[in-house]
Amino acid sequence: MKSAQSIAETRRLGLCLVISAPSGAGKSTLVERLCKKFPHFAYSISCTTRAPRGGERQGEQYHFLTREEFLARREAGYFAEWAEVHGNLYGTPRVPVEELLADGRDVLFDIDVQGALQLKGTFPQGLFVFILPPSLPELERRLRGRGTDSEEDIARRLGNALGELRQAGRFDYLIVNDDLVEAADELCAVYVAGRARTPNRPGLLDALLSQWGA
Repeated sequence: MKSAQSIAETRRLGLCLVISAPSGAGKSTLVERLCKKFPHFAYSISCTTRAPRGGERQGEQYHFLTREEFLARREAGYFAEWAEVHGNLYGTPRVPVEELLADGRDVLFDIDVQGALQLKGTFPQGLFVFILPPSLPELERRLRGRGTDSEEDIARRLGNALGELRQAGRFDYLIVNDDLVEAADELCAVYVAGRARTPNRPGLLDALLSQWGA
């Protein structure tokens, strides 16, 4: 019979946590708080064709590629998901993520809505969370408050937000980012609950049942 210790040591598959939101909904701040509380996350580093922003380094925030390099990798089946957002291409390498999940590492995806929906096909065991703004006026206020976008960019992001919100019902959880502390608590709760899901502990029940000779 298996001991209690062997049950505790049964292999746990990694959790694929996917978080999306319209631009300006405060997703980055919530992800930062989640990672501060749970620093063990393996973060999914995406590839992109956009230029690095201030302080960003190759291989840390993103793998920066030319458009030609990105398209060649896409045709070779390199990406678990890819999307064109605001004129730039983004994609997640597939094999490194599969290896992390098989090793029991929880992988965090902070990506756009298009990419998240593609991941539902690639990693159906994933946990999908959509961050909602409390209102359209508040979303516009946050975008303007960043001071980094032109009027044309703001108008485009607000227009894109409508289409993204129409896809929110395909996600597992909806979190309204009105009160930052409350929204962060809800996101942490979703993650903790997700770790206990049956698909992530494939050997646990068999190990326990074996103590009854079942």
